[in-house]
Amino acid sequence: MLDPNLVVQDPERIRTGLRNRNKAELEPVVDQLIELAGTRTSMISERDGLRMQRNTLSKEIGALFKAGRGDEAKETKAKVQAGNARISELESALDALEAQRNGLLLEFPNLPALDVPEGADESDNPVLRTWGTPPALDFEPQSHVELGAALDIIDLERSAKLTGARFSILKGAGARLERALVNYFLDMAAVHGYTELMVPYIVHRRILEGTAQLPKFESDLFKIAGELNGSDAFLIPTAEVPVTNLHREEILDGETLPLKYAAFTPCFRSEAGSAGRDVRGIIRQHQFHKVELVQVTTPEQSAEAHEALTAHAEAVLKSLNLPYRVSLLCTGDLSFGAQKCYDIEVWLPSQGAYREISSCSNFGDFQARRMGLRWRPEPVDGKKQKPRLCHTINGSGLAVGRTMVAILENGQRADGSIALPEVLQPYMGGLAEIR
Repeated sequence: MLDPNLVVQDPERIRTGLRNRNKAELEPVVDQLIELAGTRTSMISERDGLRMQRNTLSKEIGALFKAGRGDEAKETKAKVQAGNARISELESALDALEAQRNGLLLEFPNLPALDVPEGADESDNPVLRTWGTPPALDFEPQSHVELGAALDIIDLERSAKLTGARFSILKGAGARLERALVNYFLDMAAVHGYTELMVPYIVHRRILEGTAQLPKFESDLFKIAGELNGSDAFLIPTAEVPVTNLHREEILDGETLPLKYAAFTPCFRSEAGSAGRDVRGIIRQHQFHKVELVQVTTPEQSAEAHEALTAHAEAVLKSLNLPYRVSLLCTGDLSFGAQKCYDIEVWLPSQGAYREISSCSNFGDFQARRMGLRWRPEPVDGKKQKPRLCHTINGSGLAVGRTMVAILENGQRADGSIALPEVLQPYMGGLAEIR
């Protein structure tokens, strides 16, 4: 959520950010928020004035009674009661105004960081670096769908009988490869100092609001029928949701930051509006596995932590010897909550193109404001400092299914067998190839 004070203090920056994000239709709401801020200020001023008056008059009442001036004391008491009634009205009105303001702010995307390039869509994303060389295959590369079927390790037909399209069954070496990747990713995360978590796969609405999936993207989620522990609930679209909310409504000790967490979870996405995009195979599924990297930092550590987390995701691809590139997302391609994002794209021979395998995003204090996630700096000259909002960062380390796709396609041989990356072979019981 954006800082409501920033909307009032620098509305042109908000408008510019909206235009750069192709969200110009929200510009009129800026004026509405400014008007609400003015009303709020007036109401708070009146309420605080009445509170001061109440304190003054309350002290006078006792003195008037002691002086035998009962009638004046009763009149003063009546003024206090009338003031209390008005204070109650104002506080109710302020609560309603706050809810209205927050409802409007929930629709606003994050502001792009100052070093994010302007652009309309993914075609304007600059490529920052490329690593590795795509394999020079002397035969027509097969897709992971063809390879998986021929090796009998991916079964899409039988999974369709169970749940329909965009689900898969992995068999034999395919299932073992999925499990091997999960364990390898988590072990790599531990090397980089991340604490492993196992978290719930179902969360309440307020948790998804905290990480900005709700209210805007409810159609992309799977909602649970009926309430769960007194609230409506959803299957998680990514481990980012429960992990980033882990310390919601807490004040963290600044000396403990950054906090670094890694979590493996299944992810559930309805993929509303993505018909026709990667529907064949296991690139874009309703259920898939992912290891998520999350960092909670201070604003001063934020940029460095974002670069480090991205490097940690890249290190996994390097160790697997998978060619990839890193792009910086332009303003028009940023996700709703991110202020800056790097896309890591792996090479797929069957498509002759790089495809996204991880997005590493810095959200600034956008999520933290929604979650009430704060940290307290060290005392200065012995004086306790006020809490400040944390910054949150996350990225896939990596998406398991898409990594499997890349391994199958980049490791394929002319005879249809697959060479497995050396670092994965111990996780595969010493298996060096799939054939």
